[in-house]
Amino acid sequence: MSLDYNKKNIVLAKNLRNNATPEENHLWYDFLSKYTPRFQRQKVIDNFIADFYCHKAKLVIEIDGSQHRTNEGKVKDEFRTEILEGYDLKIIRFTNQQVQNEFYNICEYIDEVTQMLLKEEAER
Repeated sequence: MSLDYNKKNIVLAKNLRNNATPEENHLWYDFLSKYTPRFQRQKVIDNFIADFYCHKAKLVIEIDGSQHRTNEGKVKDEFRTEILEGYDLKIIRFTNQQVQNEFYNICEYIDEVTQMLLKEEAER
């Protein structure tokens, strides 16, 4: 299934890739950039930009800064998750602090979820 996307967000996504947070860069350069299956950074999906996206596993990974802990941020994240799940995507979220302090556990979890989703996809 092809994902809808807002073409206006492509330039913004490129800017976000070029100005990634230290936590996003850490996860990308120290794990996801070398991971198979392939992940993409700052992938435009619908009207949103996912931090990381794996097409084969239908997996979105979000790295949340402090703005996601506010009431407004939580409401926006819930809405965004609902829309993305409508594309049959799985969304997992980590905080910046988790990336900083639990990096290897996060990598293991991403691998476990990715492998589980690939297995489920193969069984369909």
